Amino acid sequence: MALAISAIAVRAEAVTAIIDAGRQSDPVTQYEYGMFIEPIGGLIARSLWAEMLDDRKFYYAIVPEREDPPPPQSVEGRPGITYRKWRPLGDDGAVTMDGHDPYVGTHSAAVAAQGNSPQGFGQGGIGVTKGRVYRGHIVVSGAASAQVQVALIWGPGSSDRQIVTLPTLGSDWRIAPFEFDPTADSTDAHFEITGTGTGGFRVGAVSLMPADNINGWRADTTQILRTLHSGIWRLPGGNFLSNWDWHGAIGSRDKRPPMFDYAWGAMQPNDLGMDEYMELTRIIGVEPYVTVNAGLGDANSAAEEVEYLNGTAESEWGAKRAANGHAAPYGVKFWNIGNEPYGWWQIGKTTLDYFLMKHNEFAAAMRSRDPSITLIGSGAMPDQLHPKDAKENASLESIQPKFATEQDWTGGLLAKAWGNFDGLSEHWYDRAEKRPGAPAEDELIEFARSPSNQVRMKADEWEIYQQRFPGIKDHQIFLSIDEFAYIGAPANLKLALAYSMVLQEMLRDTDFLTMSAFTMGVSTLDITPDASVLNSTGEVFKLYGDHFGTGTVPLAVDGDSPQPEPKYSVGFDHPKVRAGSSTYPLDVIAGLSPDRRTFRIGVVNATFKPQTLVVKLIGVKTRGSGTAWRLTGNNLDAANKVGQAPGVAIERSTVPPLSRGVTVAPTSTSIYEFPVAGSR
Repeated sequence: MALAISAIAVRAEAVTAIIDAGRQSDPVTQYEYGMFIEPIGGLIARSLWAEMLDDRKFYYAIVPEREDPPPPQSVEGRPGITYRKWRPLGDDGAVTMDGHDPYVGTHSAAVAAQGNSPQGFGQGGIGVTKGRVYRGHIVVSGAASAQVQVALIWGPGSSDRQIVTLPTLGSDWRIAPFEFDPTADSTDAHFEITGTGTGGFRVGAVSLMPADNINGWRADTTQILRTLHSGIWRLPGGNFLSNWDWHGAIGSRDKRPPMFDYAWGAMQPNDLGMDEYMELTRIIGVEPYVTVNAGLGDANSAAEEVEYLNGTAESEWGAKRAANGHAAPYGVKFWNIGNEPYGWWQIGKTTLDYFLMKHNEFAAAMRSRDPSITLIGSGAMPDQLHPKDAKENASLESIQPKFATEQDWTGGLLAKAWGNFDGLSEHWYDRAEKRPGAPAEDELIEFARSPSNQVRMKADEWEIYQQRFPGIKDHQIFLSIDEFAYIGAPANLKLALAYSMVLQEMLRDTDFLTMSAFTMGVSTLDITPDASVLNSTGEVFKLYGDHFGTGTVPLAVDGDSPQPEPKYSVGFDHPKVRAGSSTYPLDVIAGLSPDRRTFRIGVVNATFKPQTLVVKLIGVKTRGSGTAWRLTGNNLDAANKVGQAPGVAIERSTVPPLSRGVTVAPTSTSIYEFPVAGSR
């Protein structure tokens, strides 16, 4: 951390923060630092789910590369997502897709044996690690005269492989387990299924996972995610959700037919259903927040999903859950009706009036199965709704005519669905701008400030809704920003400063902003097939989750240096507001611990200079030295990568009493804690 340490000696003009303990916001909830996930192609399979084989139930035909069909597309015509392919081994014509009595889906893979010449198929591009055990199984049937083997090959030599011969086959489908223990690392191992003899064999499904998986989930990534104490995960989607039928993903995973996700142009093996997602939330220690399909889905399906997850074992769908091995109800509290139904990109997009009828029908049906659930409506404020070719930045002035129109879905829900929701959702995505030629410090601070303006805009609009609908406060209607991300920039120290400002802006609004879900939960990690570490974004969530976590009481922060207007023109993604505290160029938040014995202050310094912060307290006093947790790195490109020393880390140190002021290191996020005078 040479940059941070060497620069401390240089002083800048002091910035003053006035913190008033008499002006308090609602305590931080356990859901403030939540996460969002959806299976965009292989996103979950490549990060959290332990399955190592693509297309393990043979949705696609097994053909030579020259016979591959055109790449898939999404419903909007965007390029789809492709996977590793199964390829014939031996005679290309020996492998066919057999649609007669398939094990699952529309066909199974069939192989004609040809004497002593091995025939079959395989898949490459698999990552394995020396000494790690991998276990799997194959669902197979065929002639007793066919001898079938499965093999894992991790190198060119004859000893760089393990081969398992399967038991004698029969005409019925049989499940045969196997295990491998590679003796070298490889990023391009091959898994092969071949047979010799006479007759032939069919394969209905096959699976391969690390032996240390936890009920199908990766042990390494889930263990790290557990340390974030996210509180809540929103799942299973996302755009994917709007053409996914949850009924098709319960029961035996091998028997679930694969499906095509038209939102992303990708096949999904349907291995991930609600039981698997509930297990994921159990493993990482968070509450599930379930979104139901209100795209192509209907209210009855949503009600059945509520009953499957929350109903007693004596109810119709609770009994099905119990039969699948989960006798006790999951007790899911939070439910979201639909995903971005207002969006031109969304499957099942509809008009506001029609969706309001749909929302009300869903709410009634879902609550009929469990009246205790907390329902969250799919809102969108006027700044969010804009044409595809919009050029102008949204401002509070420019969006005024949009309130109470088709471009105000949040207002529509408040006006025509009152009583059928407990909270309203909002999504935002901000794109990092490129500013060639701009002075480095100007570019840095504008980059870091930009996404927090999204939160400020939502807060300003929420004030307008509170004026138009006074019942919001009386009925404690809350806001959930349950998708958000700053895209177009790598996970490094520079991005960490921006996300620090986003979280601080959220912490200024805890009176109504009680939930959030970051896109994506796995975007907090750097991941390889066999290892993972917390990346710089994950370090931000860990820092705030640990030190501005559940029960922290935010305090008002004023100052003598208001945030200025942006220096550069920005793209449409950036609203024209000024987020942050009046302590420019610093951003400051403050709070008291739940027991009121510890005073906390968070400071983001997105400049290349150390900054002196003078803190004036009203209504609270601190005593003695404090403790600082500082997140920084040697340069803005510093990152955390698997197999490398962390480039961005949180360092703990002792700091002088607050009365002496605080020297904030350059390009850093710091949280300081001081004991409150009179506490023990």
